[in-house]
Amino acid sequence: MIATVELPPHLKQLLREEALRAAPRECCGLLEGAVDGSAIRVAALHPVANIANEADRFEIDPAGHIALLRELRGTERRIIGCYHSHPNGRAAPSARDCEGAVEPDFLWLICAIDNGRQATGVAAYVSDGQMLMGVPVASVTGTERRPGHIAEGEPASEPVMVPGVDRITAPLL
Repeated sequence: MIATVELPPHLKQLLREEALRAAPRECCGLLEGAVDGSAIRVAALHPVANIANEADRFEIDPAGHIALLRELRGTERRIIGCYHSHPNGRAAPSARDCEGAVEPDFLWLICAIDNGRQATGVAAYVSDGQMLMGVPVASVTGTERRPGHIAEGEPASEPVMVPGVDRITAPLL
């Protein structure tokens, strides 16, 4: 069971900046890192184009996903989750987020934006395939920062139920 998410302050700040740039649309991307016992360590954020038609939705461009999988192939690094923003001011999963959270042990970071002017919080959730569990975010230092990638924290809310899903999307790992 995941007990905490370790997110370096510079990565949290970069996530907030990306969310503000994308507003009023949602930003999105993939998280690179490692799972170490009960902790998830975020090492980098990889912005990916949001190809959703609606401004209040996100859909990660499959080409960006595949490119990152290729980049990480043969390394010790891996995709551990995704992130996106909520321009509505709430860092809580939407019903649509819950429908898509079918990958067990997959991390979801959500950055809230208040009226497109200010990032108000970042919350973390981990899917067990049936529900999203809120996980506290701890600020850490010393995590490698790689150029070209974006890689702190408020506790997340109570678990959110994920409705039954009868469709399978491309594997995220």
